[in-house]
Amino acid sequence: MKLHRLLAVTLLAPLLATARTPAPPDAEVYFITPTDGATVTSPVTVRFGLKGMGVAPAGIQNDATGHHHLLVDTDLPALDRPVPTDDHHRHFGAGQTETTLTLDPGTHTLQLLLGDFAHIPHEPPVMSPKITITVE
Repeated sequence: MKLHRLLAVTLLAPLLATARTPAPPDAEVYFITPTDGATVTSPVTVRFGLKGMGVAPAGIQNDATGHHHLLVDTDLPALDRPVPTDDHHRHFGAGQTETTLTLDPGTHTLQLLLGDFAHIPHEPPVMSPKITITVE
């Protein structure tokens, strides 16, 4: 009997580890600045907005909270795993609500994705529409 429990726990552990944190259905993350279609100069100040939830640092598990991830020139990552960490997936795990980006001249896309205490997007995902900016 103990062996069966151990086997069950071993098989279920990966599923439990990636369980998604619930988000209120009216939660919304959005860009305060820049706006979609804006022409800007580098460095670019990006300010994040959030409605219906609160901001909490990574590692802190509170209901209806999360922290920001900024996606730069990329598509959404897998929504059932932690957001990757690289130049295209910027983490703000200390609870920051703005950043300054140095971007090359040209067209760039930005998107916000809220992550829970473990950097996993909520269920349903709390994400902004993707915006496009032009850097002169």
